[in-house]
Amino acid sequence: MSDDRIHSVLRAPYVSEKSTRLSEHNQYVFAVAPDATKADVKSAVEQLFSVNVVSVNMANVKGKLKMFRFRPGRKASVRKAYVRLAEGQTIEAAAGRA
Repeated sequence: MSDDRIHSVLRAPYVSEKSTRLSEHNQYVFAVAPDATKADVKSAVEQLFSVNVVSVNMANVKGKLKMFRFRPGRKASVRKAYVRLAEGQTIEAAAGRA
């Protein structure tokens, strides 16, 4: 997988309270491209961070309707990938500690 494809598949680490708790159990959350597959995410994480990925779970989160300055608006939808690493391996940049 080329560097351009890796960076287009993995958009950013998804930092939240839940993702921070999951990082204690070798599981990390990334915002990924809408057309990314589990195999794409697995190979991208393995090549970018030099770790062994055990499993990948995907989730589509629909954008919420919100009020923005007294006008109705919509937050963007996002596709998330939950990546579980092999025992003893970590990703420091995605753990919310960077």
